[in-house]
Amino acid sequence: MTHFSPQQLDRAVGTVLASAAGDALGSQYEFGPALADDVVPEFGTGCFGHAVGEWTDDTSMAMPILRALADGHRMDDAATLDEIVAQWQEWSRTAKDVGTQTRSVLSHLVTPTAATALERSEQLHRMNGRTSGNGSLMRTGPLALGYLDRDEVDLTDAAGRIARLTHWDDDNADACALWCLAIRHAVLSGDLDVRAQLAWVPRERRARWSDLIDEALAPGIHPRDFREGNGWVVRAFQAALAAVAGAGSLQDAVERAVRGGGDADTVAAIAGSLAGAVFGGSAMPIAWKRGLHGWPGLRADDLVRLAVLAARGGRADREGWPTAARISFSSESDWLFPHPHDDSVWIGSLAALDRLPSEVDAVVSLCRVGTRQVPAGLESVQVWLVDRPDHNTNLDFVLTDAVDAIAALRTEGRVVFVHCAEGRSRTAAVAALYSVRHRGRPLDEAWKDVRATLPGFAPQEFLRSAVARVSASIDAPPARIAP
Repeated sequence: MTHFSPQQLDRAVGTVLASAAGDALGSQYEFGPALADDVVPEFGTGCFGHAVGEWTDDTSMAMPILRALADGHRMDDAATLDEIVAQWQEWSRTAKDVGTQTRSVLSHLVTPTAATALERSEQLHRMNGRTSGNGSLMRTGPLALGYLDRDEVDLTDAAGRIARLTHWDDDNADACALWCLAIRHAVLSGDLDVRAQLAWVPRERRARWSDLIDEALAPGIHPRDFREGNGWVVRAFQAALAAVAGAGSLQDAVERAVRGGGDADTVAAIAGSLAGAVFGGSAMPIAWKRGLHGWPGLRADDLVRLAVLAARGGRADREGWPTAARISFSSESDWLFPHPHDDSVWIGSLAALDRLPSEVDAVVSLCRVGTRQVPAGLESVQVWLVDRPDHNTNLDFVLTDAVDAIAALRTEGRVVFVHCAEGRSRTAAVAALYSVRHRGRPLDEAWKDVRATLPGFAPQEFLRSAVARVSASIDAPPARIAP
């Protein structure tokens, strides 16, 4: 099995997380006008009744693909494709919204198999001449995760095969292949390069797609420039590419896609899959993750687990992560102490999850945790923070976002436990930064008091440096939380 670095796994996770978040964020803006650049999109009730933070059909249709890959299945296996189609049909019976083309296929399948779906999809194309809606591209992102260690030909074939299950048109096969290949490249390298993937498009169609990509990447282009007709897979592709190429961060890319208007949730889902592969899942705000949910009863932490497994061919690592019920470490410490500057925040180690005070109702984990390790009934906020230099793609953002999440929980009246594996390094760094950013303490005092609290205090130098950088950038600390 190929070994992937923490940064590559982070980008694999981003492919799934950011797509789902873009879908949910764009839900209430679907079919709406383009938005001005100063409008900050917010999560709200979708136009089809999806709840705040709930993803729509874009992500729901991606889930059977993701789960199949997470189980170690291959997309050239007939039984796997049959199961995907069967799950799509089952979902469609109660879904709040199903795309017109997709429903036209799924609703006519007496026996839901890949063969019958392909037959119906081709039949509709021959009847109508046009089956090029964006409903295949919206769900394609996770597919790339199953081909990180396989060649481009295999991924191109798989992308076209799964696209044609509901959308027969060549535009769908080409768009899905290009997008999956770009995601694969970004996960492996961290770079955005769609043009390089043209080599895998059939020769007779390359020039057209090259021109379409050039249009999307032209200076000053915005997703709103492709609003008219972005229900068409080609325009959705261009709008999503323009969103990512013009963005400075994952959040910026997703919000640009939503501001494009029209089929906003779908374009944002498509853009999110590529933006996540470029910037990494750790670049997604915790505030977005906390409320993210959808069919079939999954949340953000579930998406992280499934994405990692999909990238790893269905296999957990040697510690059993991300499938083990519990994660343990050979030199495990069991520490639990009140934060020196906020007695409604507790700090410590992973082992202390087994003896939390009864008043704790939220846990912020700075390390890997088992699927059943956080006590039932407590909100679990899991932060992607690796305790090794050069293993964190978005270190300063992650540290800032983590302490802001703690502050948000406290503002809600929650009592929070913050921990890493042994309560020595990551816990110390986040606890100190929390004191500076949200308790108004000087950095030297924050370090001194956290040191006096944690017996094993030993923050790594790269974390000390990052805390210093973030602290120095705080012109005016956020409003302090009342004791």
